[in-house]
Amino acid sequence: MRLARLQQLLTLVLLATALGWAGWMASAGRPVLAVVCALLVLGFHALVLGLEMAVAARVNRDDPAPAASGLQRLRAWWGEVLTAPVVFCWRQPFFPDAVPDDPGAPGRRGVVLVHGFICNRGLWTPWLRRLRARGIPFVAVNLEPVFGSIDRYAAVIEQAVRQLEQHTGCAPVLVGHSMGGLAIRAWMRDFDGDRRVHRVLTIGTPHRGTVLARNARTTNARQMRRDSAWLQQLASQEPAQRYRRFTCFYGHCDNVVFPASTATLPGADNRHVSATAHVRMAFHREVVNEVLAWLEAPASSCESDMAGATPPTR
Repeated sequence: MRLARLQQLLTLVLLATALGWAGWMASAGRPVLAVVCALLVLGFHALVLGLEMAVAARVNRDDPAPAASGLQRLRAWWGEVLTAPVVFCWRQPFFPDAVPDDPGAPGRRGVVLVHGFICNRGLWTPWLRRLRARGIPFVAVNLEPVFGSIDRYAAVIEQAVRQLEQHTGCAPVLVGHSMGGLAIRAWMRDFDGDRRVHRVLTIGTPHRGTVLARNARTTNARQMRRDSAWLQQLASQEPAQRYRRFTCFYGHCDNVVFPASTATLPGADNRHVSATAHVRMAFHREVVNEVLAWLEAPASSCESDMAGATPPTR
């Protein structure tokens, strides 16, 4: 996978830079400065995340989402500082296929997992292990080309949905993180999704775009600009009742999708997640438990319903 190789290279360059700078300072008889230099290189992402958090806090001041306290933003920042390197420097570049897909067997509802921008299926590794332990069928896609149009990802999702349909005979649950939620909406538009999906859950998806993409240059990132022409066209092609099939998780500490309420849809089951940043939101307990509830809810039939699926019993 192209993205995995790119992230491998970036990770190795980062480590080499940190070690080289530290070694240079140590050879110059400055061991304390050597440690400081290495930490600055390895912890540079923390500064970037802090800047994103500050911008998001400013933009969110006029947003209807619940206001975040300073302590909540600090908790969200620290959680993302710890989570981001594990995802982008370990799971995705070196072990994207640590848990192979398991399309399951007839009679058990499965799930299609769709990652976001600059990610691959390695994002979902903790999910995949949990799903496998519970015997839940799953397929986690890779959206490529990495910087292509979101419209092109619909065909990738269609392959995954067909695989689960053929193996289980059930309409699957679809879960999308960030841009992945938009790719799912594109799939529903192009492949009769209302008839074939049981439930859609999105996590920090810029349904109405994000301020962070204002100066974006790649095709898919430009499509995620606030109220972009692409987003407006997508919404115009969707029937109003479609959003009743969606559960949208959003948060006031999302450092990528802001204003916060742009990650919601009218008529959907919109769930606010507090004190949690963008990537870490994909592993939030409330999010994971909600997906499992839809997958494990008893049902008399695996078939989807045009009127919308019945919420799981908790």
